[in-house]
Parts: sequence; structure tokens; C-alpha cells
Amino acid sequence: MTRVLVVDDEAGLREMLRILLKRNGYDVSVASSCTQGKEAIANDAPYDAVITDLMMPDGTGIDVLRAAKERQSATEVVLITAYATTERAVEAMRGGAYDYVEKPFKNNVLLATLEKALEKRQMAVDNAVLRAEVEGGYSDDGFIGKSPPMQKIMSLISRVANAKTSVLITGESGTGKEMVARAIHSRGERKDKPFVVVNCGAIPESLMESELFGHVKGSFTGADRDKPGLFRAAHGGTLFLDEVGELPLPVQVKLLRVLQERKVRPVGESKEIDVEVRVLAATNRDVEKEIEEQRFRQDLYYRLNVIRLKLPPLRERPEDVRLLADHLLTKHCALQGRQLTLSPDALRWIVAQSYPGNVRELENVIERAVTLALGDEITREDLPDGGDESSRIVEAPLPQEGFDLDTYLGDVERQLLTRALEQAGGVRTHAAKLLGMSFRSFRYRLQKYDFGDE
Repeated sequence: MTRVLVVDDEAGLREMLRILLKRNGYDVSVASSCTQGKEAIANDAPYDAVITDLMMPDGTGIDVLRAAKERQSATEVVLITAYATTERAVEAMRGGAYDYVEKPFKNNVLLATLEKALEKRQMAVDNAVLRAEVEGGYSDDGFIGKSPPMQKIMSLISRVANAKTSVLITGESGTGKEMVARAIHSRGERKDKPFVVVNCGAIPESLMESELFGHVKGSFTGADRDKPGLFRAAHGGTLFLDEVGELPLPVQVKLLRVLQERKVRPVGESKEIDVEVRVLAATNRDVEKEIEEQRFRQDLYYRLNVIRLKLPPLRERPEDVRLLADHLLTKHCALQGRQLTLSPDALRWIVAQSYPGNVRELENVIERAVTLALGDEITREDLPDGGDESSRIVEAPLPQEGFDLDTYLGDVERQLLTRALEQAGGVRTHAAKLLGMSFRSFRYRLQKYDFGDE
């Protein structure tokens, strides 16, 4: 149901609008002052539209307009006023108001204006979703955040987009490293050239060299044709090495040479081939520790780490959770053909979580809620259990007779593997990401607990 907020200090007009809008199928909330209106906008789930008086004792409708647009830019605002002037109208329209109507107004005029404002809002939502689908969900609009860490990241992306130097993107699993890589590519001069993603953790070690650099027919068993390799596929564009910390040391040596010489030698080929590729890399590992423990080459690290972008975990930018939740709710409602809002209890729960899985975990929560919601509102019952299961286990007293810790932890690990596979629809690389581990580690655990072959 479409949610509308009415803000007016006149009790009679406020009640008339509440009844009128409710009779026409809207979910209506009311506020009796500018202050109350801004509080409702800040604390409630986002409104589809706001109807506000222009002049009130404690502020103006333009103040309400600014609060609504800051909360969610898609919210449409209609002003009602007995003091219509050209200056006020221009100020309101510049601030993002859809339109204004003069008092006294006819009910059908107000309803028609509101309906057109909501049509404009829906068109904007539909276009955003279509654009996200076309661009694989990685449009510039995918960056949501007003926190200082995210503002810094956005600024850095713009500054490095047209550079030719390598960029190393670090951060915890689920923070959006691939999104950053795509943004760097799409905002730069290579945007019309290929963008090739390599999940280094998902390629078997025996095939890694062939996948990256290519091979010639007959160079090894099963090589029944020439294969150009991913570096050549990305020629002129960008190659994104995701989970670069998973590369085995022998391949690291060959990658370093390619980055230095800008040439690749396919497996079984005697000559080198020129490539012109910008390399972006990402990892959730502590690379300095990997170097110290001799699992990652220091010279390759310096070659990749010309510019470094470290993405903050979601727990370090809690002010962005509500904005992200609004954005993700709009996205998944549109994809599933639904119109839903978040109840105050649901919104409070969402904002209160720590999200160890970062933005990916928040998106899973929202997508699940959109799927499970029975009515027009997502309630607390549609969200996962908010309790900290691990804390309850640790704080629980041990049984007098003791228990087998290894067996218990093995059972827990097996259950988490099963749940991750179910949530990922059986796609093992996705399931590994849900658990914040490399594909090799995930595959090892599947074999350990006899989950069968892929």
C-alpha cells in the first residue's frame, strides 16, 4: 500500500486529508507541525509521498521537503499553501518538490496531483532497476552512503578512474570490492572496452595458467583448440583479479612478469603476445601477513598495490545502514513486483544489527523479507532471529559429564555449509562468499564432510 505523510498545523484540514486519502486507498500518517513531520520522516519507514503545508509556526514545508529528500530521494513532495508566490514556487521546485496546490483546493485536484507525483516516482524506480539489470547491478547509483569513509571511497574512485596504474582493493567479504572495480572501469576512459572478472579462488590450480594466459592446441591433454586466455580477452580494457591472494606462488611469478612486460606467453607457445590491460585486484586477506608467511610475493604486492582502496566494513558506517536498507528494499520490491514498506519495529531491528557479512548480508536480509512478507508491510516476524546465537552457546553452562568439542564444532560447521549451499541455490562459489572464505577452503570443507562432487 502506498504510504503518504500529511504535515499541516491546521487540525481540521489535517483530518480531512487523512480521511480523503484513506478512502482513496492510501496508507496515511499525519503530523501537526514541521518538527513532527521531520521526526516522522527520520524515524519511520520511507514514505512514497509527503503532502505538507508551506507555512507553519515552527518551520516551512521546504524544511520538510529537504528532510524527505535527504531520507530518500525517490519520495515525492506536494506542497499546499495559501501564500503561493513565484519565489516560493521556484524555491520549492529547485528543492525537488513535484508541485504545489493553492488553498482552498478541490479534492480532485489534490488527488490528481498526488497521483501524477506517484507515477513519476514509480517511473524513476523502474528506470533505476532496469539500469541496474543492464549494468549487472553495478551502476554508479549502487554506491549508497553519506558516512565519511564512503564519501572518501567515492572521491578516490573518481580520482583513479582514468589512471593506468594498478589498484588493490581490500576489505572484508561482502563490502563491495567488485562493485568498486566496476565503478573504476565504468567511470574511466576504458568504459566501452571489456571488463573481465577472474575469481582466482574458483579456478583449479592446474588450470590457472591456461585460464589467465591462454594455451595452444595440443599443449596438454584436453587442449583440443587454441584458447586466448583472460588477459587477451580483456585487451584494451580492465582485468579484475578477485581473491588475488588465492593465486599459487608459481602463477604469481608469471603474473608479475606479465604486469612488468605487458606480454603474455600462452601455455605451449614459444613467442610472447603484447597485451594492453589495466589490472585491478581485490582480496579480503591480510596481504602483509601473507607476505610475512611467504604465501604472497612481495614484488607482486608492490606491483598491484600502486593505489590502495580499503573498504570499510558496514559496522564502521552504521549511519549508512538505513540508506542501504531503503535502496535494497526498492530494488528487490521492483524485481519481485511488490510494493512493501518496513514497519518501525523491522526498521529498528535492521539498523541495530552488526552485519559481519557486510552489505551482502544486509541484502540477503532484505531479499528474504521481501520474499516472505505476507502483507504490504515487512514486520519483525519476516526478519531473521536477532539473537546472537554464538553468545548464547558460549554463555551456556557446560554439561557435568562434559562433551566432545571437536564433534560439536564439526556438526556446527556441517550445518553452516548446508545452509550456505541452500541459500546460494547450490552455487558453490556464492556459498563460499556467504561464509567469507575462499573457494579452495570451502571446497576442502565440502570434501572433509563428504558433500560429494560438484
